[in-house]
Amino acid sequence: MKRFIATGALALAMLTGPVQAQDADAPDTSQITEMTMGPEDAAVTIIEYASFTCPHCASFHAGPFKQLKADYIDEGQVQFIYRDVYFDRFGLWASMVARCGGEEKFFGIADMIYEQQRDWTQGEPAAIADNLRRIGRVAGLDSDTLDACLNDEEKAKALVAWYQQNAEADEVNSTPTLIINDEKHANMSYDALKAIIEEKLPE
Repeated sequence: MKRFIATGALALAMLTGPVQAQDADAPDTSQITEMTMGPEDAAVTIIEYASFTCPHCASFHAGPFKQLKADYIDEGQVQFIYRDVYFDRFGLWASMVARCGGEEKFFGIADMIYEQQRDWTQGEPAAIADNLRRIGRVAGLDSDTLDACLNDEEKAKALVAWYQQNAEADEVNSTPTLIINDEKHANMSYDALKAIIEEKLPE
């Protein structure tokens, strides 16, 4: 489990690269799209707080999440909401690439980013950015679109502010964290997750 403590200007300072706090104006977070799967009226809502640079998050998406999607999300019993956490600029860059394709491509790109986490996180910042662009191109995004997404400073600031607001509201300080029908849970096995879901489903 990866833990973080970052608020306000400190978090922006951590993310040197695409994000620099140049002014005191609050970023507009209304432009940030909530990435979701499953029906809004599902009996169970699961919010996952995760970072693309978190190994435990990658493990969750390789195992429990795939089972969760097949057993409950695809069956319309669970609405799943993914919320970004940024430990570093590389996680932010990964999020900007995943979001570059919009809602339609987000989860597919996110899967590739998690699956290739050990590879794309290696090397100097320029190499990491190129690795993420390569993933984006495989997902069908062209180079100009990817460059525009990665260089969107206002979007980067808004994403950081958005994650801070969410993490503070839900008192999240580690990843992955799951909020299941407003109850906070740490990372867990699929069997444990399934037991919680079954308790909350109508009979």
